[in-house]
Amino acid sequence: MELLFRDDAYLKSCEARVVAHDDEGIRLDRTVFYPTGGGQPGDSGALKLADGSRIRILEARQVAGHEDVVHGPADGAPRLSPGSRVRAEIDWPRRYKHMRFHTALHALCALIEGQVTGGNLNAQKARLDFNLPDAYPDKATLNQGLQAIVAADHAVSAVWITDQEMAARPDLVRTLSVKPPTGSGRLRLLEIEGIDLQPCGGTHLRSTVEIGDVLVSKIENKGRQNRRFTLRFAADQ
Repeated sequence: MELLFRDDAYLKSCEARVVAHDDEGIRLDRTVFYPTGGGQPGDSGALKLADGSRIRILEARQVAGHEDVVHGPADGAPRLSPGSRVRAEIDWPRRYKHMRFHTALHALCALIEGQVTGGNLNAQKARLDFNLPDAYPDKATLNQGLQAIVAADHAVSAVWITDQEMAARPDLVRTLSVKPPTGSGRLRLLEIEGIDLQPCGGTHLRSTVEIGDVLVSKIENKGRQNRRFTLRFAADQ
């Protein structure tokens, strides 16, 4: 399966061919749908059929054991025959919010010294948990830092390295309990130029300026050393 979102997160649709449609969902030969993973929700959207009708896709998810993406249709969707041509279309406004939040979480990592213990995001908010036994920045300081990164318009890009290169750079891994997947021969990193570099398979912006009005809305204690930082869009406060 060709995972088009890996090379271009801004693709909103693509032409594709149905490979299979079973009880798990619909598999295509190529897709723009990001599957649930890494704390980021799978894309929703639709498959447009040759007759102009549409099948609503509730969520994309990955098949256990390999990289294929399964598109989960709404109840009552007709079964598609292998070889059928469709146009896969994501819910772009929802995806773009995911991209803004995900990139903002990487920026937040650059402002907080500590191992990441967890995190997730949706279209309304995002969070990262850190192992922070000592003092940490307050909301005002973090929001000032975030807006400085946004205003500086840092380039954001994906970088691929080999498993061997990753093994030689353990400092790139910020997560405490979840290690980046290896074994395929290469690994994808997300780089915010001059700010952050770490393994990540999610969808991101091209520049930090697109993050916009994201801010730290809450800091919580979630254990003796676990601190949770929640991001929201300023317009939603």
